[in-house]
Amino acid sequence: MRSSLLTRAVRLTSLALVVAAPASAFAGGFSLNEQSASAMGTANAGAAANPENATAVLFNPAGMSQLSGTNISFGAAVLDIDAEAKSDTIRSVDALGQPGAYTGNGGDIADPALLPNIYITHEINESIDVGFGIHAPYGLAADYEDDFAGRYLADKTELTVISFTPSIAVSNGKGLSMGVGINVMYGEGRLSRYQDVRGAVVRSALQSAGVSSLDQLPAAQQQAIVAGANGLAQQYPDTYSDVEGDDIAVNFRVGFLYELSEATQFGLTAQTGTEFELDGDLEISQFPGEALGLSGPLSLSEKAEVPLAIPESLTVGVRHRLSPEFTLLAGATYSRWSRFEELDVYSAEGGTGQVSQVIQPAPGDPVTHVTEKWDNNWQFNLGGIWQASEAWAFKAGYAYDQSPVDQYVTARIPSEDRHWLTLGTQWQDRQSGWKVDAAVGTLIFADNAKVDDREYSHQQPTVATSNTNYQAEYELSAWSAAIEFSKAF
Repeated sequence: MRSSLLTRAVRLTSLALVVAAPASAFAGGFSLNEQSASAMGTANAGAAANPENATAVLFNPAGMSQLSGTNISFGAAVLDIDAEAKSDTIRSVDALGQPGAYTGNGGDIADPALLPNIYITHEINESIDVGFGIHAPYGLAADYEDDFAGRYLADKTELTVISFTPSIAVSNGKGLSMGVGINVMYGEGRLSRYQDVRGAVVRSALQSAGVSSLDQLPAAQQQAIVAGANGLAQQYPDTYSDVEGDDIAVNFRVGFLYELSEATQFGLTAQTGTEFELDGDLEISQFPGEALGLSGPLSLSEKAEVPLAIPESLTVGVRHRLSPEFTLLAGATYSRWSRFEELDVYSAEGGTGQVSQVIQPAPGDPVTHVTEKWDNNWQFNLGGIWQASEAWAFKAGYAYDQSPVDQYVTARIPSEDRHWLTLGTQWQDRQSGWKVDAAVGTLIFADNAKVDDREYSHQQPTVATSNTNYQAEYELSAWSAAIEFSKAF
């Protein structure tokens, strides 16, 4: 039996790696809630205190101590977010302060995503349990159409993270247990945008003239530079910047579970922060060589890296059985998203690469910089389970999720606070031991996301470095669905 189970787990693990896709998460940072259909049915309420199955590996490794024998849970969730700028709210300005030549709203920027998962636990003895999980804790995907008004600030934004999570739990046999898990995460990301060559032309002209702004030049010379910049922009409308990279990062989760009585128990989990260093390549295609006194178009490339902060988090949960039929669940999660202050692309060639030689960043500065300055945020959850019969249970949940994005709302991550409403059901076959959970959820955003995207200085992150600006209000909505199969052996 164990050999068969191991073979099945390996196959499911391979499937998870093949079909894992990036997802969009425009609130709660870029973390994903859709990790388990059994927990999703109650909007993840009290998940740290309610070890229903092997998903305890993720939600609270201490919960494995309340599972007997060997347990397996596997499934998948589909997440689809509609995010589209309202055309009548769009305002764009190019690098020279002129009205933007592109006026499109970018279309619906988020495609549906599939999020598979698998978790396994095994009871070593009465005091020790071990487990392993594969899931997608973080994800982000946005893709604008080519005529997007903010194309000089964002085009494609992608992040896919797959976590491999070995865990262990120890119980004192008196209602208290502790668990520890390690998240070994593989992440890959992509950032792309069109480049407004007007800025490069003006910078080159100012350097040649030995001045810092156009205002310091005679009016006739200013007009000539602007005319030249606009002419080159028309000649090279599709200059494109694209950076891709990947990395492995590790963080830790520790959990506690305390059974106060047969009816009530409490859970607490804490996760450490970490940082990816996404190593890869930065390429700029269709770059106008004329801006450098050469003939174009040119293709520039350079080894690059993108630091990406993953926050610490703390989750508390409580489960209380009102009766054999009714269970109440509640919880809260605090995440330190203030770690995510910037989204920068650094040269991995010490500033000697082709792109750095053109951009000429100051020593120690990134090649490109995006100010983020996210805030720490809370998520609050409330849910309930009705055991209608021996075979059937029904679930419902609500969560309020604060957006960590406040002042610097970018076109890459248009964000707002959201309300998460979920319904779920569980069918159990007592004879075979199989359980099937299904859940659906909808996201209701508190308001339209108000984007005001600019280019900022790395040295002074609140100071704009160019006239480039994109403003719009985004209509956001979403739904999700999940299924999960669980069995105890």
